[in-house]
Amino acid sequence: MEKGLIHLEGATFLQLTHKITKEKLGPSSKDSDRVFYNPAMAGSRTRSVILMKNIIESGFLGDSEIYAIDGLSASGLRARRWLNELPESLAERMRITICDLNEKSLDWAIKNHLRFPPNHGQGILKQRQGDFRTAVLDQGWHWVDVDPFGSPMPFLDTAIQSLARRAILEVSATDTAALTGSSKTALLRRYGARVKTDGLAHDSGLRVLLACIARNAASHDRSIQPILSIWDSHHLRVSVKVTKSIKISNELEKNLGWRIAGPKIDEVLASMDAKLIPKSSIESLPMHCFLPLSYPIDRKDKRISGPLWTGPIGDSEVMSSFTEEEALSLCTTNFEEENLLSWTERDFDLEKRRILRSIRYIEDEAEVADCQQLILTDDLASWQNQGSPPSPNIMIQLLREEGFKAARSHYSKPSFRTNASWDTIVECLKKTQPPM
Repeated sequence: MEKGLIHLEGATFLQLTHKITKEKLGPSSKDSDRVFYNPAMAGSRTRSVILMKNIIESGFLGDSEIYAIDGLSASGLRARRWLNELPESLAERMRITICDLNEKSLDWAIKNHLRFPPNHGQGILKQRQGDFRTAVLDQGWHWVDVDPFGSPMPFLDTAIQSLARRAILEVSATDTAALTGSSKTALLRRYGARVKTDGLAHDSGLRVLLACIARNAASHDRSIQPILSIWDSHHLRVSVKVTKSIKISNELEKNLGWRIAGPKIDEVLASMDAKLIPKSSIESLPMHCFLPLSYPIDRKDKRISGPLWTGPIGDSEVMSSFTEEEALSLCTTNFEEENLLSWTERDFDLEKRRILRSIRYIEDEAEVADCQQLILTDDLASWQNQGSPPSPNIMIQLLREEGFKAARSHYSKPSFRTNASWDTIVECLKKTQPPM
């Protein structure tokens, strides 16, 4: 192999194709001659390992070989982490293909795989050079990962067609300017939607992406069940179970609709009637609400986001597996005096902290995965003219004392999810404010 920086991500070693210091570690450009490696996606790869372990152990994918494809693999590190960091009994069932247009990337990934093989020696890693949209149709896959530069939409249809009757589809989108409404023409052109650029824009973007996946799946007589949806730094990522089912795919519309900011009384009442928000009085109107797809809306109304997915965007059982113990057990390795990296013990500790940061609040949010209301505490205080924003943890405690579900959200702004009525949320907010 050529000489380059040896890096550790999770519990898996990677040698880069170029000489660079750890301090300057970062992605090369798409057109660079270097093999693309983006450390900003490390958290995504960590979550993928934990998710894969949970799904395999649940029995959703059966009990024999599991065929997975990392569709735009670049350095191949995601697939290599699957093999290396899964327990031996699960890794031995894996038949993984890495696919990329760049032959150099594939060759380098295999060289890394041979130099730093899985610690347990189990699993199979193959390479396929070419267009993912052609390669993926070779067979039925149990696990398909789509992680492109920019929008995943060009790859979505063939990815869904290639799935086995029961499968997992993971989709990343780095065109966040489009999905969050900043680039309105790109959003409408690629996703056929509009998104209001407010504090919930990234949640709306995730839901727009899920709606596109759901509609595409339904066109192939398949239904989806979101199991994990994450906004992380520069990208959005959703993971869904996909099942062959004409009956359920026919019911697609009940999970699609609109999000409206600053709703009027008739809109709030319609949302309650559709059971998209809890019943409440209309003395104080909520900041946002969902409306069913059938509700007549003005597409020029700047308060509107959608069409988007209005159902749960995560699965409580899956999300509850994202514990600190699980992450440290699967995705970290211990400091050794003699190591390939010349890392100090502090460097290893920092990597463990990065691993834990990538799953922060997911386990807590599991109990509210079916709660539609995502409340940003900064916005809540200003909406109610209540002075300083409350601590999410205090709001959660007060809501729980009232008998409702509430938990911190894995969202990059101070926020919580709850099934409490809007009246209850407002009353709890008042309790956090100092007496006049």
